[in-house]
Amino acid sequence: MSQGHSTSDSEQQIPASQLEGVTTVPDAIELSDDIYEQIIQQVREISDSIHSGNSRATETEAPAVLEEAVDLCPAAPLTLEAAGISLVQLSDLVLKLMYLQGTQSALELCRQVRLPFSVLLEALNFLKRDYSIEATSGEMDVVPGRRFQLTENGRNRAREAFEVCRYVGPAPVSLEHYVRQCRLQAIKYAQLAPEGLERAIDDLILDQELIQRLGPAVASGHSIFFYGPSGNGKTVIAKALGRWLNCFAGAIYVPYAVTVENQMIAVFDPSVHRTVPGQKSEPLDDWVLSEKAQKADLRWQQVSRPFIVTGGELTLEALELRFNSASGYYTAPLQMKSNGGVFLLDDFGRQLIPAAQLRNRWIQPLEERMDSLSLASGKKIRIPFEQLVVFSTNLKLEGLVDSAFLRRVRHKFEISYPSESRFREIFKQACEKSRIHYDDWIVSRLFSTYFGPESLPKASDPHDLLDVVQAICRFRGEPPHLSENIAIQAFQECVGGPNLAN
Repeated sequence: MSQGHSTSDSEQQIPASQLEGVTTVPDAIELSDDIYEQIIQQVREISDSIHSGNSRATETEAPAVLEEAVDLCPAAPLTLEAAGISLVQLSDLVLKLMYLQGTQSALELCRQVRLPFSVLLEALNFLKRDYSIEATSGEMDVVPGRRFQLTENGRNRAREAFEVCRYVGPAPVSLEHYVRQCRLQAIKYAQLAPEGLERAIDDLILDQELIQRLGPAVASGHSIFFYGPSGNGKTVIAKALGRWLNCFAGAIYVPYAVTVENQMIAVFDPSVHRTVPGQKSEPLDDWVLSEKAQKADLRWQQVSRPFIVTGGELTLEALELRFNSASGYYTAPLQMKSNGGVFLLDDFGRQLIPAAQLRNRWIQPLEERMDSLSLASGKKIRIPFEQLVVFSTNLKLEGLVDSAFLRRVRHKFEISYPSESRFREIFKQACEKSRIHYDDWIVSRLFSTYFGPESLPKASDPHDLLDVVQAICRFRGEPPHLSENIAIQAFQECVGGPNLAN
């Protein structure tokens, strides 16, 4: 996982109870050496990825430099109270890091938990007074360059901390701070320019009326519902909107983890959150030692706005907190990971769960912009629901949606069949992309012979037809070209089959 390190061992059970205080555990449970070897290896790998700031890209590629989100940058805390985490949590995190990596200086620990020295100092002094750590030099004062090691008591307590939660990585942020940050970077406050939308839909041929409606719909930050017959661009348009926000709407900040009720929720996910290239930051050592209130909180990662796409595979479980009993912490659900970005629910109504059940799951969050999640203990927590939710379906609306749902979905777009003139433009563009000479007479022939009231042309037909044309030409050993015979054969193969819609 990107947001920190965990170890998993299917045979090792993690206690459900939380650690109430940092105390000596005389009979600490021993885990096998091979498990801790795995932990050490995973922590080293994640540490490298955290320090390098690299992560896997999503399906869209961002421009080299995104708009700076200076005003959105969370400020680094200067005290433990301002950091929003407990002394117990930070102390346990330090103990686990030292158990895995051995002797550490205070400066090295600051780099790993992503907190300034003034904050970590409180935990180090506490652990020193409790005889859990000791300076290798025998000195008493805690200074940035001084190296510390675990005592026997510290090693026992580190093992006990691992039994409760195996997260090792940047310190978490509080739920209160997370809620405030999500509000600040909501889409409705983003600087969205028409030029960005034009670049995102540059390869799409759309009606100007539709384009003029799409911009304000996205800028509102409210949900969007696309409906209409299949093959006419609903998913393509929705993905273009996601690309607009992902690439041209500035950066936001996502925490590695959030703490709530002494529980840890891992949020940062490199498969969803792509770090912004070319970030400028002061040297890490200067950041650790600085006492400037203006410096950035490095527990937050600057990323382009996330864009999550899900379809028929979506389950209700994917929308809830997932607790891993082996690792002892939660993984954020999809809607939490998509905060500040776009959550596209494609093929709405084709999920295995009943449409009414899925529909009802969204009503409260869409109305209140807050979502209720349950911890394993049964306690409910509320998290921000600050993303652009886009629904897309080609099913009949009867039985799929109701008036209560549609009232909460602010913007509705029917994406129907293209006009003849737009179809010709789409066909010409498809020919250019396929490097096939466009012949308008052949398109006219298709309209006069094959298309009609019972068989309307779809926006996807040119692309599908040209795919078959290329296959026919390859099989014949001919260069790709469009002739009447080949076009008719391709049409009957992929478009003119049985009218299943009827």
